[in-house]
Amino acid sequence: MFKRYKLKNFDFLLVLMVISVTIIGILAIGSAEASVQPKQIQGMIMGIILMLVLAFIDYSFILRFSWILYIITNILLILVKVLGDETNGSTRWLDLGFIRLQPSELAKLLLILFFAQYIMKYREKLNTPKVLLGAIALAAPPLYLIYSQPDLSTTIMTAILLCVMFFVGGISYKIIGGILAVIVPIGMIFMSIVIQPDQTLLEDYQRDRIMAWLDMEAYAATEGYQQTNSQIAIGSGQLWGKGLDNNVIASVKNGNFISEAQTDFIFAVIGEELGFVGAVAVITLLLGIAIKCVMTARTAKDTAGMIIASGVGALVGFQSCINISVATALIPNTGIPLPFVSYGLSSLLTLYMGMGIVLNIRLQRKKLY
Repeated sequence: MFKRYKLKNFDFLLVLMVISVTIIGILAIGSAEASVQPKQIQGMIMGIILMLVLAFIDYSFILRFSWILYIITNILLILVKVLGDETNGSTRWLDLGFIRLQPSELAKLLLILFFAQYIMKYREKLNTPKVLLGAIALAAPPLYLIYSQPDLSTTIMTAILLCVMFFVGGISYKIIGGILAVIVPIGMIFMSIVIQPDQTLLEDYQRDRIMAWLDMEAYAATEGYQQTNSQIAIGSGQLWGKGLDNNVIASVKNGNFISEAQTDFIFAVIGEELGFVGAVAVITLLLGIAIKCVMTARTAKDTAGMIIASGVGALVGFQSCINISVATALIPNTGIPLPFVSYGLSSLLTLYMGMGIVLNIRLQRKKLY
């Protein structure tokens, strides 16, 4: 479980970047919704403790319990359906008293661990129909349970992570080409169907978000309201921003033109109050964290370590891209948090745990000659 590690292999720069971007998030959250800032601070403290503990636990030991982690994932997602709290038409949270847990966030990390072990075990047979169909069968239950909350955006994000992991694991380019040849036309057909008023594939609010993205002006007062005002906020910050927790009357945040700004649209607060410099700082830190994970993957001692580090890096990288793209209206509104920055203890603690495992992979890296 515990091994002797060389301190020189500990990635202090990764830890510094993670804590730095979290602190920026805490400052922005305090400006957006001061009442929840103390909880985020507590989350960071708990996250740092979890990260450091996991950094010194052999990840190979954790992977021995991969099936238990998979079962726990599904049990938590089922409990959400049975005992979960409903908020804004979605049932995504479990009230555990000491924390309001969002199992779909934790599921991302647990599935990364499970499928890392699965891919390593069957790597030599990864491109066989039996192994691939087995992977699809194992991925289907948690993905369906997340989708049925309903939470389409997290379902898509989790599916992207699984695709990245199998790509890194060595899936054949022929299979990838075949999948793309099927998915691209299906995606086009899907989009042509969901924009129809009488479609039944998506919930009405999900369709409206897509329509608002396609025609922002027509939906500027309804479904496009958030993204329109987010763009205005980011643009109004100019180079240095209006300052954290300012009293500027023309502030989009102060005028409550963005609801729940401390969560999905925290990047708009950063753009408005910290300006272009602050926004670039956040993007640079998140990009740096993702790159650090990929670099760790390249020197991992085994396939599982390579896949876990790649998966965690993909989680930070792709989720950051999606959140920032939503805030800047490059894609439809999805409701994905900005890693380490958005308010939410489930997301924050999950990411810190992921960083802890990446640090352990780094500590056990292959010798470089």
